Amino acid sequence: MELFAQTLLNGVLMAGVYALVATGLALSLGVVGIVNFAHGEFLMLGAYLSYLLFAFRGVDPLLSLGLAFLAAFLVGALTYHGLIRPVLKAPELNQMLLTFGLSVFLQNLALLLFGADTRVVAPPYQAATLALGPFFLGAVPLGAFLLSLALLLLLQAFLTRSRLGLAVRAVAQNRVAPGLLGIEAEAVYLLAFGLSAALAGVAGVMLSVMLYASPTMVFLFTLKSFAIVALAGLGSLKGVF
Repeated sequence: MELFAQTLLNGVLMAGVYALVATGLALSLGVVGIVNFAHGEFLMLGAYLSYLLFAFRGVDPLLSLGLAFLAAFLVGALTYHGLIRPVLKAPELNQMLLTFGLSVFLQNLALLLFGADTRVVAPPYQAATLALGPFFLGAVPLGAFLLSLALLLLLQAFLTRSRLGLAVRAVAQNRVAPGLLGIEAEAVYLLAFGLSAALAGVAGVMLSVMLYASPTMVFLFTLKSFAIVALAGLGSLKGVF
């Protein structure tokens, strides 16, 4: 029974990272209205950025989180501006093929640059554990869970209490009416897609410490994120949580 409870506890902690990745996917789907098969590659970007900063500069992964957020947001915004925006009015199949092709391209680019070997970020506290009665919690999974929870709560506050967040929700509900109120849908799309990528980038930093960085790491998390979003209701952030 203790083994089952320990396994369940570990699963709950890991669920925080899954929620972070899936929330980003739900955000791009709910606001922009596009199925982004390349979402996992933003996660890979964060993981490799964390690894490179740690391996060559000795930067602690905790300090890499902010850099990964900004870098992934910028790459996501550029991806939207250069690739996604031109196909917003195209058939859904065209959109899906574009993002799938982008996913394949980025995975193979990572294979060329880094090879197929897994890269691990190993700070001094990587193997630290906390005792909770008969159970043990890894310090890194617990920290990742709490950070994921904090980011999701901040995102919820942004979407419900700020004017910009309310604009994002308005565009998600109706793509035409907000324009009559002076809300620029294009700017909202870019913001939502950038935030989607940024959340995945932060999750990638966490996974570089909890698991590893690899060009093929994205498949498992992308697949599970799509399952989570489908079960939650397409575009529903509360359902994902």
